[in-house]
Amino acid sequence: MSAITCKFGGTSLADAACIREARAIIDANPERRFIVPSAPGKRTPDDRKITDLLYLWHNIALQGLDASEPRNIIADRFVELARELGVSFDIQPLLDEIAACVCDSESPDYMASRGEYLNGRLIAELLEATFVDPAECIKFDDTGNLDPATYDLLGARLQGPGRFVVPGFYGSTPNGAIKTFSRGGSDITGSIVARASNSKVYENWTDVSGFLMADPRIVPNAKHIAEVTYQELRELSYMGATVLHDEAIFPVRGPGIPINILNTKAPGDAGTRIVASRESKFPVCGIAGRAGFSMVNVEKVGLNKERGFGLQILSILDHENVGWEHMPTGIDTISLIIRDDELKDKGPAIVKEIERRCSPDRVSLNKGLAMIATVGVGMNHHIGIAARLCSALANAQVNLRVIDQGSSEMNIIVGVDEPDLNKAVCAIYDAFDNWG
Repeated sequence: MSAITCKFGGTSLADAACIREARAIIDANPERRFIVPSAPGKRTPDDRKITDLLYLWHNIALQGLDASEPRNIIADRFVELARELGVSFDIQPLLDEIAACVCDSESPDYMASRGEYLNGRLIAELLEATFVDPAECIKFDDTGNLDPATYDLLGARLQGPGRFVVPGFYGSTPNGAIKTFSRGGSDITGSIVARASNSKVYENWTDVSGFLMADPRIVPNAKHIAEVTYQELRELSYMGATVLHDEAIFPVRGPGIPINILNTKAPGDAGTRIVASRESKFPVCGIAGRAGFSMVNVEKVGLNKERGFGLQILSILDHENVGWEHMPTGIDTISLIIRDDELKDKGPAIVKEIERRCSPDRVSLNKGLAMIATVGVGMNHHIGIAARLCSALANAQVNLRVIDQGSSEMNIIVGVDEPDLNKAVCAIYDAFDNWG
């Protein structure tokens, strides 16, 4: 029988009513056999996330202080869930196990993973499903990357009839230590489970009905995106579209397993389908932007004839352990666009080192940049995309600081001053909203 992997986010499992809605979704289709739960999310805006409480427990315990308060809040939350769901779930022995291991490592990964672990145990009881601990079959290698052996290990554990619950967010290293993915990493676990189980589709259930063409906080009536390719989604996610973790694409991309982004509060909505390829009716599928970038500009006459000039600059960044995002170039110029959370306070030191090692005519550091990606597989079949985009920004009185278009012609990335971010996104959206 064909199977479906379903991942449910924290907002979809925040309380007993939410979990009952998730169970109804699972029960509605017998092919939904592989379930990946996140830790319970916030019930109200001022609520505490289970994962945040676990971080707090870990920090307090490492200082040798009494961590009973966060532990008791976590215990009460799961006792309440079990009571309201009518399942027999004894949380205390599990919390005792956690308490015994809380100080085993200064790394918070073990504690951070326990919200998914506890919720997985609860959901497995509710669904009368087989519980599979990711620590036993989702493996990282010595460099911290996913070990491809994971797919065979996990696939072997997902054999047989019935349902299986695999908590999201974590696995283990070669020495058996718990290691987590980055925040939102349960999306990645769902993708791994879909591939290991050879599911026909990976359903990612969350609190929105898929992707919109632009951030609704910026463009209130942004259109729904029915279908998007893996590559398009990677571009949009990287530049701020946060419905799905961008690394969740990798496990399913090879076998071509589609991802459906669906809404637990509106399960009848079509959502957004993420696929390997699609027919393009419109040139642009989405616009996404984010603030928090800086730009290092290097000028030197004859730069293009100096072998290794660019490599020298990149080696300086590498020495400072600073990554870069884009590198637009001209005959006498190189610009490096860097995220502020990467650059931190190292900008002046990098400028000085470029001056010392590269002898440029001029080098400057410009902060306060926002980057916007305009993405669509259909863009390379339409003439005048860049012209329309630039005209829209000019008409909106937005100064274009930098423009970078990939050779695939699937995206155009522009840089604007941070205060102009929202105005620029609106202008670009209006330029392409109805153009086919």
